[in-house]
Amino acid sequence: MSTVSELLHANLHDVFGNRDAGSRRRVVERIYAADVVFTDPEATLHGRQELEGKAAALLAEAPEEFDLVAEGLSYASETTGAMGWAFGPVGAPVVRGIDIIRVRDGVIVELETFFAAA
Repeated sequence: MSTVSELLHANLHDVFGNRDAGSRRRVVERIYAADVVFTDPEATLHGRQELEGKAAALLAEAPEEFDLVAEGLSYASETTGAMGWAFGPVGAPVVRGIDIIRVRDGVIVELETFFAAA
């Protein structure tokens, strides 16, 4: 069973920051509930397949030099976690945000992403 902190890091680095499709799918199957709900300013998605498709599309559209990195402190309780992130060329991100996860039985059941206000 994964901790909330481990799930935050896996969500950021092993899913949304992972350009290897096979590896990313395996992590998706391991860390998210089958009926996970993902919400960002663009849409609300349901299930692992839609979430993995979102990560794949994001990475396919981003230039190779773009990297997703943790930014600032992360916070975790037994069932909820939050982590800030930055996306873009190293040292010059083009977007920043925060992910909030809710965890049940060792997997992410809800993921909500907020983008930093301009």
